[in-house]
Amino acid sequence: MSLTAHRVLPTLHKRHLPLASAAEQRAMLARVPVCGFGDALAGAEMLPLRATGIEILQLNVGRKCNQTCRHCHVDAGPDRTEMMPDAVVDRCLEIIESTDIPTVDITGGAPELHRRWREIVVRARAAGKHVMDRCNLTITLLPNYAYLPAFFAEHGVHVVASLPHYRQKNTDTQRGDGVFEESVTALRRLNALGYGKPGTGLVLDLVTNPVGTFLPGNQKALEAEWKRQMLRLYGVEFNALYTITNMPISRFLQFLEESGQLGEYMERLATAFNPAAAAGVMCRNTLSVGWDGTLYDCDFNQMLEMPVHPRAPRTVFDFDADALNRREIVLGPHCFGCTAGAGSSCGGATV
Repeated sequence: MSLTAHRVLPTLHKRHLPLASAAEQRAMLARVPVCGFGDALAGAEMLPLRATGIEILQLNVGRKCNQTCRHCHVDAGPDRTEMMPDAVVDRCLEIIESTDIPTVDITGGAPELHRRWREIVVRARAAGKHVMDRCNLTITLLPNYAYLPAFFAEHGVHVVASLPHYRQKNTDTQRGDGVFEESVTALRRLNALGYGKPGTGLVLDLVTNPVGTFLPGNQKALEAEWKRQMLRLYGVEFNALYTITNMPISRFLQFLEESGQLGEYMERLATAFNPAAAAGVMCRNTLSVGWDGTLYDCDFNQMLEMPVHPRAPRTVFDFDADALNRREIVLGPHCFGCTAGAGSSCGGATV
């Protein structure tokens, strides 16, 4: 099957650009003259920041995707080849089946492109886990993946679908021409199966991020507006809206640098630091697994190649829940993105 991107936008990796390197991204962020994130935490008497346990095991199963979105912190796209190998999948399944971690969160790229994605879902559900799939929606319209909505429903998968805006222009600007129309089609198919409908137990949540260098608006107010507009304009229902800050990583970092807005954006994030948001950051209850089995505090640290603290087990092959449950979190300037304003996480605002 050929995966066609909606916009001819090769990844940073494909273009051999400096910011395709995680080390170069870290170096660029370190050069921005804003206060250190550790200093901000120390001022709030929150240093060192530690995990509170592992409630969510997030598996990034690969970087291949059928879209190339302008803001993507993964630099995912059709030209990426990194996919989780069998040995790592097998070990992840052992962890899922042998621990009491309640939630498995599957992401990518487009995670459904992994050849063992269905097996991961089925076995995780059989182990009694709550399974979340981070779906870009358009994948469900590709011929080989038209089965996805029915499969989601059959296995009670919690679908977390990304959609920058409820207007076509804003979404297509960020995600590619035609993405919005296809996304609405996919959402209607999910609705037809009961997703987003009261009383079905089939959960459909949407994720929105600002189209530009702004902080997200109030999540509760935006959710009410989105529910009203999506139903009125497109007849689409959903359960909850997550607002997520654009992280200064990968392609969005490239945009900030090219547009001369990196310093201004980082200052905006740092100035909006909120200790209450920092207390609820996702790295405290989530463990992120890279496609190669390396362990990270979050998906953002994963993309910057910042593994968990050296005193903690660093791969799935030496996984130790007790050692990881209270690990010290690895920090960087990008962490201001999760602690600005109402906060930001894979589950939306943190306060």
